[in-house]
Order: sequence, then structure tokens, then C-alpha cells
Amino acid sequence: MIKQYINKWMLAACMGLTVMISSCTKDLDRVPFYDQTSASVYNDFKNYKPILAKIYAAYAISGQQGPAGKPDLTGIDEGFSNYIRQYWQAQELSTDEAVIAWNDGNLKDYHFMTWTSGNEFIKAIYDRIFYVIAVSNEFIRETTDDKLGSHGISGSNLEDAKHFRAEARFLRALAYYHALDLFGNVPFATENDPVSASFLPKQISRADLFTYIESELKAIESELVEARQNEYGRADKAAAWTVLAKLYLNAKVYINQDKNTDAITYCNKIIGAGYGLSDEYRKLFLADNNTSPEMIFTITYDGLRTKTYGGMTYLVHAPVGGSMSAASFGINGGWAGLRTTKSFVNQFTDITGNTDKRAMFYTSGQNLEISDVFNFTNGYAIAKFRNVTAAGVQGSDKTGDFPDTDYPMFRLADVYLMYAEAVLRGGTGGSTATALQYVNQLRQRAYGNTNGNITGTQLTLDFLLAERGRELFWEGHRRTDLIRFGKFTGSTYIWPWKGGVKDGKAVEDFRTLYPIPSADRTANPNLEQNEGY
Repeated sequence: MIKQYINKWMLAACMGLTVMISSCTKDLDRVPFYDQTSASVYNDFKNYKPILAKIYAAYAISGQQGPAGKPDLTGIDEGFSNYIRQYWQAQELSTDEAVIAWNDGNLKDYHFMTWTSGNEFIKAIYDRIFYVIAVSNEFIRETTDDKLGSHGISGSNLEDAKHFRAEARFLRALAYYHALDLFGNVPFATENDPVSASFLPKQISRADLFTYIESELKAIESELVEARQNEYGRADKAAAWTVLAKLYLNAKVYINQDKNTDAITYCNKIIGAGYGLSDEYRKLFLADNNTSPEMIFTITYDGLRTKTYGGMTYLVHAPVGGSMSAASFGINGGWAGLRTTKSFVNQFTDITGNTDKRAMFYTSGQNLEISDVFNFTNGYAIAKFRNVTAAGVQGSDKTGDFPDTDYPMFRLADVYLMYAEAVLRGGTGGSTATALQYVNQLRQRAYGNTNGNITGTQLTLDFLLAERGRELFWEGHRRTDLIRFGKFTGSTYIWPWKGGVKDGKAVEDFRTLYPIPSADRTANPNLEQNEGY
């Protein structure tokens, strides 16, 4: 019921608020357009939660009415513009874990690693990130202590409003974290910048953005709801701790500093907050995955209330094709798009799923080799995300169009693996014995027994990269992981079609960052392009 409530809340917000943005750098600090003025909206406390819901919804859906018709962004097909769809593609299609059969525009450039600053899909995730930042800034601007006082917000409403404001700051920090990871040096604006059509934000360095995100997340910690105490799908302290842990684990990439001890500190906070592993791996990716004790922060979906052609609709439909049964996925048909490469398949010693149940490959009628990227049967399919419950019941939308499955942005297994990696990289405050225990808990779940357990001598960084692939594949982590391990560019690790050739080849190191879209550099002369573009 909680999941249904939050999705009803998000739907109401999207239908009640009309927010449009055109050029993200030019409008980074733009005030969203409402039917009423901001002053009248914020005078009534009952509007606060629906407005906050719109910020959450900006991650989940693509517009004001769903699934299409009143998009948040213009200049690209609305379904393509969805945040999760575009974030996932930037993180997965550029790696060994995913390839897509569709030849839409410049989409193929992701897997070929030949993208340019004119790529419309890179621009879509860039625009989405700054759309979230823009709507967050407006809410944060209108919920300062002074503004709340002027609007007469007091008592328990005032306490709730401060929680809401902290959540909005978290959502903005998460978007800025994605900007930091994907683009590095980006335009920057907060609630303190002027609201004007002529305002052009300055570019912030990657190092300074790192410091800003870190300070924001620490500043809001005391104002967020305690871990596991907020409504499902809303941010709490553990969500902020997880972004901090990721920030610190990747600090060597972002700012050339080792912060593994800090990563361990925040992993320990999360682990100590009472989360637990799901009893079965498959349950994490089904229509009732909201019941899992493992979820730290999800982007929530409901087939009747949060409809989009991006998000989980994309991740459930697009991997289904060939001889696969759409009905077994709880949908009315597959889109025959997403598969994986043999390099990822080779991360498993047994691909049947009989030993390691995380091996969710569909091989019937599929070829391991990808001779033709645009042929769905070239490459093994992956049967991970489904719109059926653990009991096999189809999701709430009985047409089979839109799933109930939530997107697992952060979950406990990832934290276990981050802890282990930070320990192996020399961080203090943890132990190799505990790291081994956490890794073996994941493997015991995967194998159903102790047959997959490893020893301390087997717990190496190379093992952990492979284990992160096996545990977290298709959850939006792979590009960041490969970069951190030095295997994304160059010739250290080659996979099929890397560099645009069948057997793969080395690519330039500058591709660890995506380019600032050329359209935004035209709109904002303050922006300099990333190296290599």
C-alpha cells in the first residue's frame, strides 16, 4: 500500500504542476511555471508534498501526464528523454554488459564508444540532470527558514517542510553526483543564484563539485529522516550515506585522492542501519521488489500510476525478443533490443543459472557471438527484470504495458562490495575478514549453499570487479566500475564492438568523460569542452 501511495502522490504532482524547460544550461536556475504563482503555491502547506513529488517524478517519468503527451523536455522523443533510461544507457551501453539492436540516431555510438558532443542521447541525460537541478533549486529556494516563516508554516508542518527540503537537497546532490561522474566539469547553480532568463551559470571544476556534493550531503544528514523510517521510495539518511560512500570510493578518479577510509566509514553506517539481504536474488528485480529489505533507495514505478516509455518499462520490454516468452515477463510484447556480450557472459563459469543463480542468460535461438549488432539474436539475452511478482502474478497493469518493478538505485549488496573493495584498497576502519564475510553472504545467496564461497587469498581486486559484474549487472554501475579499475578505455580490457570493431579495440582515455553537449556550449559561452572533444 505504501508503494501505491507514493506513486499516486507522484502522479498527482505531475498532473497538477506544469513544468517546462528548453535549454538546460541557459535555464539551469529557471523558475518552473505553475498555474498559480510560487507565492500562492507555497502559502498552502498541502502543496509542499506534491511539489516535492515532482522532483522525485523527474527521475521516474518523462512528463506531466504519462506515458506521453506533455514532456518535461523538448527536442527528443519523450520516451527517450526519461532520466533512468538515459542514465542506464550511458552507464551500460558503453560497456561489456549491454548492446542494443536499435539503430536510432546516434544510439549505436554508445557501444562503439565513438560518441561526439552532438550525440542526442548524451544530451538527453545531460538535460535530464539539469532539469532535476532546476526544479530542486526552486523548491529549496522557497523553503528557507525565512520563506517558511513568511508563509506561516509552523508546528509539525514546519518540521515536515524541513524534511522535505532536505530530501530536495539530496535529490539535487544525486543529480550533481551523476553530472560529476558522467561529465566532470559542468555548469553550476544553486538556490542562491539569480532567477533570470539572462543568467548563465559558470562552470564548476570536477574537484570543486566533489567538495560541494560532499558538503551538501553532510549538511543535510541531521535533517533527513532516520534510515529505514521514511516512506518507501523517499530518501533518508542511508540514501545520503550511500552517495557519500560512492563519492569516496571513486575519489581517486574524481579528484586524484584516496578516500577509501571515508568510504568504509559510510558503508559501516549503512550496514549498521538494519538492512538485510533478500532471501532470493531474483526477487530484487520483480514487480514486488518494493518488499525487499535490501533496498536503500529506489526509483518507484506502478503500472497504473507512473507510466512512461522509459524507466522500467524500457528495462522490462527492451531485453525481450527472439523466442523469449513475453508473458513470462508479465508484458504484452518484447522490444527486441538489449542483449549482452560474450565478455560479460565469460564472467560466469556456469551460465545455466543452475549453480550461480545470478546467471540470468537466455540462450535459446541466441548466438554468443555478435556478428551483427543490429540483430537481436546476436548476443545472449538477459532475463533479469520482470513485471511479475515472486508468486508469478502479473503486475497491476493487466494490459502488460507498464510494469510495477522498481529501479534499484542503491541496495545493500552494493554496499557490501564497496566495503570489501575499500578495505582491499587500503582503507582503515574495516577488516579483510569482515569483507570476506560480506562477499560470501552474497555468494551463498547466489549459489543456495556454501559451494561458491571463496577464501581470503581469492579476495582480490580483480575478483571484486568480476563479482560486482555478476551481482550488479544492468543496474547502472558498470561504466563507473570499469573506469575505477582502469579497464574502461585503453587495451587492458577489450570486449566485442568496443571501438566499433567486431573483436573490439582500445579507445582513447578521454572517453572516461562524456562531452558537454555542443548545443549547451553554444547557449552558454561560460562552458569549456572536456578534453578530446
